[in-house]
Amino acid sequence: MRPGLFFGFLLILGCAPAADYDIILRGGTVYDGTGQPPFVADVAVGGDTIAAIGELGAYRARTEFDVSGLAVSPGFINMLSWATESLIRDGRSQSDIRQGITLEVFGEGQSMGPLNDRMKAARLRSLIDYAGGEASYRALAGIAPEDSLELPWTSLGQYLEFLAEKGVSANVASFVGATTVRIHELGYADRAPTAAELARMQALVRTAMEEGALGLGSALVYAPAFYASTDELIALARVVADFDGLYISHLRSEGNRLLESVQELVAIARGAGVAAEIYHLKAAGRDNWSKLDSVISLIDALRAEGLAISADMYTYTAGATGLDAAMPPDVQEGGFGAWRKRLQDPEVRTRLETEMNRRTDEWENLYLAAGAENVIFSGFRTEALRHYVGRTLADVANERGTSPATTAMDLVVEDSTRVAAVYFLMSDENVRRKLTVPWISLGTDAASLAPEGPFLNYNPHPRAYGTFPRLLGRYVRDEGVLPLEEAVRKITSLPAANLKIGRRGLIRAGFFADIAVYDPKTVQDHATFDAPHQYSTGMVHVLVNGTPVLVNGEHTGATPGRVIRGPGWSAGGESR
Repeated sequence: MRPGLFFGFLLILGCAPAADYDIILRGGTVYDGTGQPPFVADVAVGGDTIAAIGELGAYRARTEFDVSGLAVSPGFINMLSWATESLIRDGRSQSDIRQGITLEVFGEGQSMGPLNDRMKAARLRSLIDYAGGEASYRALAGIAPEDSLELPWTSLGQYLEFLAEKGVSANVASFVGATTVRIHELGYADRAPTAAELARMQALVRTAMEEGALGLGSALVYAPAFYASTDELIALARVVADFDGLYISHLRSEGNRLLESVQELVAIARGAGVAAEIYHLKAAGRDNWSKLDSVISLIDALRAEGLAISADMYTYTAGATGLDAAMPPDVQEGGFGAWRKRLQDPEVRTRLETEMNRRTDEWENLYLAAGAENVIFSGFRTEALRHYVGRTLADVANERGTSPATTAMDLVVEDSTRVAAVYFLMSDENVRRKLTVPWISLGTDAASLAPEGPFLNYNPHPRAYGTFPRLLGRYVRDEGVLPLEEAVRKITSLPAANLKIGRRGLIRAGFFADIAVYDPKTVQDHATFDAPHQYSTGMVHVLVNGTPVLVNGEHTGATPGRVIRGPGWSAGGESR
């Protein structure tokens, strides 16, 4: 029903709406998320919901924004967020809200639950370190000085509730991590689960789905996820299928065995009877760039047959991870402590020097795929090593007088971390190609940050600040790779449909008022690899559940974010 007809009906009943809207966005160009051409209209918000769309000149609201000349679209969905810890530190989600992101989706292989006692202790240590000490963590988590210092959640659902109760500006949702449930039962062992262990892993997935997990997420390039067989993943994904959830995966290989790894994802989807998505689809390494078209053609054919396969991406030619991606998984068995100890063994170091410099299809060697001159360090825990941030592995190795492989091993030992690094692996031509594919959405694959305080201790990948504006500015406006209405569809209704979340992803009456208002003529990313801590610009207003969190480009401090739950939530509906 058109808005005018609806309100005419109200007037006949004697209940004229008068000025009881909370917000009206006046005269914007609406890109509604369907991919259809835009139209000029007013958008009214009542409470947390879009109340009306159309010519609303006869109506008033408590707050009105003149958005003529600006684009009005659904808030953007970040299909791959690592803001799990950064939102505890700063719930404002500054770098993402300023991109127009209103939903953060977690769970690439690892999720913040379910945890056993050992995992809770490790997670607590990580959060205290991330917060800069026990006192800071207590303040951030709301734990009084006289209370015992414990992690305030165990399950994934409890973690999401913790975030919402603490206060976050964006909505939050999560997959349950296949890596997490494996560690829960097997630790970091390189072996198959017993029948009893697998049954317990399935039970953990079932509980997470009932709590509202969106599905199962895996990251098979990393230990200990690398140790999981296809059959193990099918067994876990079958539980997800019972709840109509999604299987989503960082493939076992994005390079030398890219096609084979896509086939594994297809085998899991078919074997479990579940829809599947590829995290950050790419062809990594120059020798593999030509494989992308084959992957796209394969998935197009599968989709034509009725198999629901999709993917997401980010708008850059470099990835970001740790130096663990430069070393074989067998040396990492047993967890970080065992890995670090092995790196101090002369025999292991001699073997790794050879293996890291040898082409192989047995594991994903990002160091060799990128080359030492294309690996840039982005963060260290140890103050004495932070002067290496922004420098290449080749440069640091030359300064130290050691080989790049030896330097990588030494830095992991010295920093007692996996050492954050950026790997330049992809072609810009392939980035453009992926943006034209209708079943590919977007994700930052990063935390949500701010250019202040401890966030400045490392150089993140610029995707943390610029993924979505880079799409709208560089690739849509400047290069014309795809029209704006299609770009908006790919970052709103497409991911909402893949995740099976209701009343999100469209500008439509009755939908939740997650809305991004921006200037298509000026929206722009500014973060670079040399200077990543720079907000994008051009985003004017952002509403989350009907509450303004960004007004005239400035954060309001509001934290109206909610937990968005998957189709299996046993309680049904939505809740904080």
